[in-house]
Amino acid sequence: MDDCIFCKIVAGKIPCTRIWENDRFLAFLDINPINPGHTLIIPKKHTDLVFDLDDADYSALFNAAKTLSKPIKKATDAKRIGMIVEGFLVHHAHLHLVPLNQGGELDFRRAKKANPAELEAMAGKIKDGL
Repeated sequence: MDDCIFCKIVAGKIPCTRIWENDRFLAFLDINPINPGHTLIIPKKHTDLVFDLDDADYSALFNAAKTLSKPIKKATDAKRIGMIVEGFLVHHAHLHLVPLNQGGELDFRRAKKANPAELEAMAGKIKDGL
């Protein structure tokens, strides 16, 4: 899709801090994280809604989230990893994996712009755990 920011990221037209990818999915750090380590996982093929993914991709997306949750948790020292599926801002299926330490943190109003050096440092920590 020509105007989709996530499709542009997949195509390499917009940079991102990649932490993992395979032939179907890409995981990268959110530039406006709720907490450091906030990661987005997207299908490389444009699909508007998570529930529109075929069964194989739907399962693979959630399995990728499960796999990535452990290195994110370790890299951030979080007590838990929360997950958000909403898609109002970007109409491309995606999961948010958010490191959490207490209730009430899973709130987009808490998001703050991260600088590129912070993102790269966090990406290195997460990749070390993969």
